[in-house]
Amino acid sequence: MSGSLSSKEILHERRALARRRRVSFLLVAPLLAFIFFAFVAPIASMLYRSVYNPAVVELIPDTLEQLASWDGRGLPSDETRAAMARELRTLAQERRAGVLAAAVNRAYPGASSLINATARKMRSLSDDDLRSGAQLLDKADTRWTRTELWRAIDEVGAVYTANHYLTALDLERTAEGEIQPRESARIYLQLYGKTLGMALIITVLCVVLGYPLAWYLSQAPARKSNLLMILVLLPFWTSLLVRTTAWIALLQTNGVVNTVLQALHIIDEPLELLYTQTATIIAMTHILLPFMILPLYSVMRGIDPSYMRAAMSMGSRPLAAFVRVVLPLSLPGLSAGALLVFIISVGYYITPALVGGTDGQMISNLIAFHMQQSSNWGLAAALGSLLLVLILTLYWTYDRLVGARNIRLG
Repeated sequence: MSGSLSSKEILHERRALARRRRVSFLLVAPLLAFIFFAFVAPIASMLYRSVYNPAVVELIPDTLEQLASWDGRGLPSDETRAAMARELRTLAQERRAGVLAAAVNRAYPGASSLINATARKMRSLSDDDLRSGAQLLDKADTRWTRTELWRAIDEVGAVYTANHYLTALDLERTAEGEIQPRESARIYLQLYGKTLGMALIITVLCVVLGYPLAWYLSQAPARKSNLLMILVLLPFWTSLLVRTTAWIALLQTNGVVNTVLQALHIIDEPLELLYTQTATIIAMTHILLPFMILPLYSVMRGIDPSYMRAAMSMGSRPLAAFVRVVLPLSLPGLSAGALLVFIISVGYYITPALVGGTDGQMISNLIAFHMQQSSNWGLAAALGSLLLVLILTLYWTYDRLVGARNIRLG
C-alpha cells in the first residue's frame, strides 16, 4: 500500500513540475516571440536575401534556361538571343524592362541604357519578326555581340549566388571562375577600414573623457554624485535627432564654435567643421559617452576605498596606487564600456548621415543607400551580414579575454 502511495506521490510531483514549467514558459513566451520577430527573423531574412536573387530569373526565365548550356565563350546560340528579344518585348509591354536593366547594370556598367533602348525597339514587333531575334539584337546595338554582356546576364540571373559577398569584399569572378581583387570600384573594404578606425577613435575618446568622470562620481558624496548622474543620464531623455541637429548648429560655418573662435581672434576665417569626419567623431563621442560612463561607474562603486589607503600607507604614491590597484579592478567596466561604445559606433547611421557628409560616412550609410536608393537589397544584406559577423567576432574575442581573466583571478 505504501509503495502504491509513493508512486502516486511521484506522479503528482511530476505533474506539478510539468505544470510549473508550462506556466514559466507562458510567462516568457511574449519575450521569446518578441526576440524572434524583432531579431531572429530579420537577421535570418537578411542572411537569406544576401544569397537569394530571384528577380532576374523571374524576368527572363527562357533566356536564362538557354544560357545554362552556354560555356561562357563566344556568343550564345541564336535561340538564346532570340529568347532574349522576345522577353525584352514582353518586359517593354509590361513596363518592367527598367528592373532588368538596373540588375544587369550592376554587373555590366552601361547595360541600363542598352536594355531599355533595345526593349523599346522590340516592343511593337510581332512574333514573326522576332523569329530572327538574334539578328535584331545585333542590329539594335553592337554591344549585344559582346561576350562580357552575356556573361553578366548569366551571372546576375543565378537564383542563389555569392556575388554579393564578393562585391562587398571588393572581389570579382573572372570568366574562368577564379576569384580576384576587383579592378575598379574598390570602395567597400576601404569603407570598412574607415568605419573601424572612426569607431576606435570614438572609443578611445570616450575612455579618456569617461574614465575620470566615472571615478569622480564613484568617490563623490551621494548627494553630489546623484546630481551629476542625472546630468549624465540627461541625454537619454533627449531625442537623438535633436542632439545631432544641435551639433549642426554648433559646427556649421556660422555656428557657435566658429563664431567664438573668431571673436577670440584664434582664427581669421571659419573652419570647415561640419560635414567632415571630425564632425562625425565629435558628435558620436558626445552621444555615446554615457554608454562608457555607466559601466565604469557601476564597477568603480564596488571598489573598496580602503584599497587605495592601504597602498598609500605602504609608501605608494597616489598615481602609482591608482594604476596598480584601482585600474586592474576597474577593467571589467572599462572593457564592457569600450566594447559597447565600439559596437554601437560601428553600426551607427543617423549621426554620420546628418553631420558627416561625404567624408564622414560609415558603412551603415552605404548599406542604407543600397536599401533606399539603388534598390540593391542583396548587396545591402551582404554588407550587413559581414558587419554582423564582425560584431559577433568582437564579442567572442571579448568573451574569451574576459573569461580567461576571470579564470586566472579565480
